[in-house]
Amino acid sequence: MCAAGDAPAEHPPSPPAAAAATAKRTLVFTYGTLKRGFSNHALLQDLFLTGDASFAGAAATASPLPLVCGPYRVPFLLNLPGSAGCHRVKGELYSVTARGLARLDELEGVSRGHYERLPVEVVPADEGAAAAAVEGAVAYYAHRGYAAEMWARSGRRGHAEYSPAVAAGYVRRVDRPQGQTFLEQIRVFVFSQS
Repeated sequence: MCAAGDAPAEHPPSPPAAAAATAKRTLVFTYGTLKRGFSNHALLQDLFLTGDASFAGAAATASPLPLVCGPYRVPFLLNLPGSAGCHRVKGELYSVTARGLARLDELEGVSRGHYERLPVEVVPADEGAAAAAVEGAVAYYAHRGYAAEMWARSGRRGHAEYSPAVAAGYVRRVDRPQGQTFLEQIRVFVFSQS
């Protein structure tokens, strides 16, 4: 018990959190539904509780990249640098353990060909394009098997940020039709007329 006016003693982190704190970490740039205020941020909140993720700051891509919405207003960052009609994309940077990355890979469907985790050059958001790039960051890009078609389907116009206005109409996974895989839904979307 603390005497009046004394600060409570700090408790050492629980063994899983302590192990996670010393584990090798990867910086993950989030630009869509994993950001604060969006539907998949709950996964990062779970990872915070186990010590498998921590917020590292607001960031933006160092160079313009296409950010588009696919089926159900799901955001996709396209690994098509130098494309006209795109912007430096605003997002958030998280420091994540290997265990956290495995959970993010599962959410993003890496093994199913939905997204692929690749290096990305980002800079702290408050320092502008002239700032030094953050080393070793990764992002979940739309899979290369459909990225070019997704860019064409978007009219070759990208967003600077996945904001609430851009996300309007987003449909959560549980509310989407269940008769097709997400990859099938992507293929239907990219080959349909707008």
